Amino acid sequence: MLDYQVVLNSRPRKNGEPVPENFRVEEACLPADLNPGHVQVRTLYLSVDPYMRCRMNEDTGTDYLSPWQLSEVVEGGGVGIVEDSRHDSFTEGDTVASFSWPWQTQAVLEGKLLQKLDPQLVDGRHSYFLGAVGMPGLTALLGVREKGHVTPGANQTMVVSGAAGACGSLAGQIGRLDGCSKVVGICGSDEKCHVLVSDLGFNSAINYKRQDVAARLRESCPTGVDVYFDNVGGSISDTVIAQMTEGGHVILCGQISQYNKDVPYPPPLPASTQEVLHTKHITRERFTVLNYTEKHEAGLLQLSQWVREGKLKVLETVVKGLDNMGVAFHSMMKGGNVGKQIVQVSE
Repeated sequence: MLDYQVVLNSRPRKNGEPVPENFRVEEACLPADLNPGHVQVRTLYLSVDPYMRCRMNEDTGTDYLSPWQLSEVVEGGGVGIVEDSRHDSFTEGDTVASFSWPWQTQAVLEGKLLQKLDPQLVDGRHSYFLGAVGMPGLTALLGVREKGHVTPGANQTMVVSGAAGACGSLAGQIGRLDGCSKVVGICGSDEKCHVLVSDLGFNSAINYKRQDVAARLRESCPTGVDVYFDNVGGSISDTVIAQMTEGGHVILCGQISQYNKDVPYPPPLPASTQEVLHTKHITRERFTVLNYTEKHEAGLLQLSQWVREGKLKVLETVVKGLDNMGVAFHSMMKGGNVGKQIVQVSE
């Protein structure tokens, strides 16, 4: 059976920016017969995420992510429909997802890599399983709850960088739902600022590309920043941390401003920022959602409930076609997405 797949065509170098040409589309053939324990799936949606940038390097710099190999099929988060099964847990028509889904129109996977999903949890919006009711949603929810120390009634102010992205757009809303009295977002365009305030309920938003972030933070957070959900790192984070309160908390989620640089993760901080963290007793611990697997099931149920009740608004940027995976990845890394960047492979 004829199939199409995306392979890694070239590496962008450790300090280089990824481009669409780092990927190429090839024809591939599915096996004629399924082996026991395997499942044939048709891909509905594929996810592109900032963490994938390190998988483009020969060395990912982490112990829990392996590098993509040149001329081999790329993989990541995906959701699709079972078309054939030789695994007892799956039957034709089931909705399934995996964190190791190959970038293919169709694929044969080991059943142990798949998770069966209930489409009713997302009112039939399958792409939400890759965003708000998937890993980005869990990252936002558990990041806020495990590292943010939000206390209802404590009049806390939360700042979110990368606030219009897949994780940040959810983290700000969750901070508000969990009890923050004020939520401020930092993003890269006036359009995104408008969406954060008008659609997602942020109190204010800062365009770091054309506004003075330090001055706008002083205006928006007159009593200081109590909780900082950090998706970007770099100079923006140094500016936010400088205005944090005594005993505040940094949720160290991502450092996208540093992903194209050959630096360790988390990247080292300037001495002045380290001094602020030390003198103000601010916690800043690396957060990895995979360390909290026992809380994933309950977290996904909470997220789906909020989505169905309209309490958690979902933003998506959807690109159609497997041949546009490289374009979508490049755009996401340059901030071209509002909300979760998704590629729709089939209906």
